[in-house]
Amino acid sequence: MKISKIILYDEPTVPEIQLDRLRKFLGNTFQITIEIRKNLFNNLDDKTYEKIASIRISDIKKPFQKHSTSDEDVLVEKKSIDMSQEKEPPLYDGVELQKIISEVIPDSENRRDILNVVFTNKISCTFDECDYRYHARALISSNPVIISTTGMIEAPAKPKQYYLDLMTNFSEDAIDEIKKRYKGQFLEYHDSRLSEIAEGYLLQAIMYYETGEAFCDNSDCRLFNSHWQEELIHSQIDNKKLCEKHQEILNQFKQN
Repeated sequence: MKISKIILYDEPTVPEIQLDRLRKFLGNTFQITIEIRKNLFNNLDDKTYEKIASIRISDIKKPFQKHSTSDEDVLVEKKSIDMSQEKEPPLYDGVELQKIISEVIPDSENRRDILNVVFTNKISCTFDECDYRYHARALISSNPVIISTTGMIEAPAKPKQYYLDLMTNFSEDAIDEIKKRYKGQFLEYHDSRLSEIAEGYLLQAIMYYETGEAFCDNSDCRLFNSHWQEELIHSQIDNKKLCEKHQEILNQFKQN
């Protein structure tokens, strides 16, 4: 493996990701050094907070443009206020966020053999040229890696019937009732399954970095790129395995 060490940066507002458990999982899987760090977005300089605020997406139907920042925007970043569950949470360009994170990581650790993985509740997005709009992403690969805990919940779609039920019922009471009806079929905030889901995204990030191959076409593999919550829960919790091809690649990593 070209990776000799992985550094996991915490997102303290989401204790369900359980970094100690993820460290054990990665250590057992790849037998390399795993280190846990505190939230990367704490104690940055004012200029960096302003940079982060400036990469908010102002129009999801336009490619990246710098956002005009307000004092409030910068203050939200500086105080690390969790905006993920607001009615209109800020969306961030994932590629630009990755560049800013790379500038923040110490030079001595900004190396090819050290994979930096940053968990965040910020909603990272990428612009898709196919339908010309931004989409929320749980994972922004390469190095540093961004894993959005909010993206795990919001990016893969919920059941179609769930959305149809919401469209035909507009009251707050009805929304709560509909959520109860579909409980367990998709991830929710502070869901106890988030740590298992995070294992899968970590595997996807590491295998992509090592092999250059993005995702797997087999929905029974943990490297499958799930577009639906049903697929995500199946591949990462119910099945929880790699396909034969990727298991063989993993076995080769362990032998080297």
